Amino acid sequence: MPAENLLNKDEQIFLLRLARSVIAAKSMGKEYTPDNFPSDTLNTDMGVFVTLNSNSELRGCIGYVEGIAPLRQAVAEMAQAAAFEDPRFSPVSVEELDDLEIEISVLSPLKEISDISEITVGVHGIIIEKNFYKGLLLPQVATEYGWDRNMFLEHTCVKAGLSKDAWQQDDIIIKIFSAEIFSEKDLIV
Repeated sequence: MPAENLLNKDEQIFLLRLARSVIAAKSMGKEYTPDNFPSDTLNTDMGVFVTLNSNSELRGCIGYVEGIAPLRQAVAEMAQAAAFEDPRFSPVSVEELDDLEIEISVLSPLKEISDISEITVGVHGIIIEKNFYKGLLLPQVATEYGWDRNMFLEHTCVKAGLSKDAWQQDDIIIKIFSAEIFSEKDLIV
């Protein structure tokens, strides 16, 4: 279930520039109208997360788990949300723009699993659900922290507000997904 490359380099660069332009305009109190980019893929509903880092530290991360809007629209909305609506952080200021690094994760469809051996660390992201509790970690998180599968599951449970071993309970729902991940540091923008 690894994410195949759905986007070509031009589409990736367009989305990264779109995200940066939306954040810059909003930080200056302006509206931003994106340029048109001819691409069927960018007009397809897809799940996407926009992650902002500043000086190698998380500065915001918000996304749509499933495709509820065309990718170009979803990236614009999630870039703005990550910069100005992530409750863990204060809104991004104009002074911070140069220090921001933008990363975009385009998600595959979700797959519910019954056997954790289906989780490949570094390939899959995890969603853990129990009643009204829900936690999600993107595939790159486990790699960045050097977690094995069990640690990845534990941290996703904690993010959901559950005990770290909740993933072992019978009433837990575990879903996996893969992501096509690209960032400004990887592409010349």
